Amino acid sequence: MDKKRLLMLVEIAIFAAIGLVLDQVSFKVWAQGGSVSLVMVPIMLIAFRWGLVAGLTTGLLVGVMQTMFGAYIVHWLQGLLDYGVAFTVVGLAAIVRGPLLEAANQRNKTKMALYIILGTVFAGFLRYAAHTIAGSVFFAEYAGDQNAWIYSIIYNGTYMLPATILTAIVGVLLFTAAPQLMKHKA
Repeated sequence: MDKKRLLMLVEIAIFAAIGLVLDQVSFKVWAQGGSVSLVMVPIMLIAFRWGLVAGLTTGLLVGVMQTMFGAYIVHWLQGLLDYGVAFTVVGLAAIVRGPLLEAANQRNKTKMALYIILGTVFAGFLRYAAHTIAGSVFFAEYAGDQNAWIYSIIYNGTYMLPATILTAIVGVLLFTAAPQLMKHKA
């Protein structure tokens, strides 16, 4: 195995563990689940640094580790959506990697901030969608007389919107202050 690939695998493992820790240090919004945390930051860092496959892998590892450390699963499909899919899709922030790295090379912090925000909003929306689908199907009894989809959209939005905004702010501050974090040297 070459040094570059080994470095990527080590970083994926380390940042997946950091993601798990950051998710444990969170602000719990609801007793039934959902919290505001910085779990998406390390996933996005790997996605920006190494690309799509590494970002997806890091997100999947975060989701798998969450199932090992206190996940709330009522059905295997809900577990897959809330943990496997929801965190894996955060790695899709890598779709802005090319223009983001170009902006970093040009030291254009405004463009960098724009691409970081776009990647964060895209990844946050996909994670939100996974949680919303799981919520509307598997937690409909909490909606009472209300439409389960509307309930799930609102419920999951109460923590996903702040989490996405917080991730975007931290991402912009972190990556524009230290753009070298997005570049790997092997």
